[in-house]
Amino acid sequence: MPPATKRRTATTPSGRSWDEPTLAPVVLVRGAEPLLTERAVDGVVRLARERDPEVEKVELEGATYGAGQLAVAASPSLFGEAKVVVVRSAEAGTEELMADLISYVAAPDEETVVVVVHGGGQRGKKMLDTVTRSGAPVMVGEPVTKDAEKASFVVGEFKAARRRIEAEAVRALVDALGTDLRELASACAQLVADTTGTVTVDTVDRYYGGRVEATGFRVADAAVAGDAGAAVALLRHALDTGLDPVPIVAALALRLRNLAKVAAMRGGGLAAKDLGMAPWQVDRARKDLRAWTPEGLAAAISAVAQADADVKGEARDTVFAVERAVLTIARSRRS
Repeated sequence: MPPATKRRTATTPSGRSWDEPTLAPVVLVRGAEPLLTERAVDGVVRLARERDPEVEKVELEGATYGAGQLAVAASPSLFGEAKVVVVRSAEAGTEELMADLISYVAAPDEETVVVVVHGGGQRGKKMLDTVTRSGAPVMVGEPVTKDAEKASFVVGEFKAARRRIEAEAVRALVDALGTDLRELASACAQLVADTTGTVTVDTVDRYYGGRVEATGFRVADAAVAGDAGAAVALLRHALDTGLDPVPIVAALALRLRNLAKVAAMRGGGLAAKDLGMAPWQVDRARKDLRAWTPEGLAAAISAVAQADADVKGEARDTVFAVERAVLTIARSRRS
């Protein structure tokens, strides 16, 4: 994969982004998103091999680590090749691993790069604090949860591949596959490999249209547009293909919440940067709001709140509960 373009995804102020690799005697990779922490490690290894194509990569597993393994792995090889030692799953590491890492950080081998991968949580806090205080660079790969972050991730994937993708196509991909970042990345790679030119929404529909139509987001789009017939038809199709009512209600709630956020911004309550939404989501909400009154939006939000309670245990017929909410939303839109 080409070197990643710098992108603003889920990171913390205490570290650099997963796609900003660097070389140092010790590098800490933290985060609960496996795809991003894997890419962070790959980036460090790539830099090491650019510096020395003969670099040797050695992997250690935290849960099965035995005393002294790090010292052996990090020591110069027989023929003097540089090394990258990747310590996986440090959060599940043995006490021997924690002790050896703390000792190693105090006097690391300058010719070796040790990458410590910690998947989150407080286990190994003393070791983490020691590594951080040593000045070792920290790369962060936290879960990408917001739609704006997922859209940014998709755009970054295409920029890294030197390809263009339409904003609506980004949205379609996120709608279809945004619940799993690894699947989303795989879809981007497939579209880059299998197509030429700019990726359009028609291209995405051709590859993943069935997935898109079976999601709650298409149901929500039709309901917010006031198309009750299409919304109900898409809802029944989604349910027939195995989608649970709970994520459908969540999609309805998200769509209406975005409308409410942009309505508040329009009324002077928020600035665009505070919304946590992608620019295309803000633009679309603005267009949608032209056909919505505050009273209609309030009624729709109330209907979804009731549906949420119903599908989580307060109603015997959850399908009916969701269908009622969809119809209420569609009918609450101004004609």
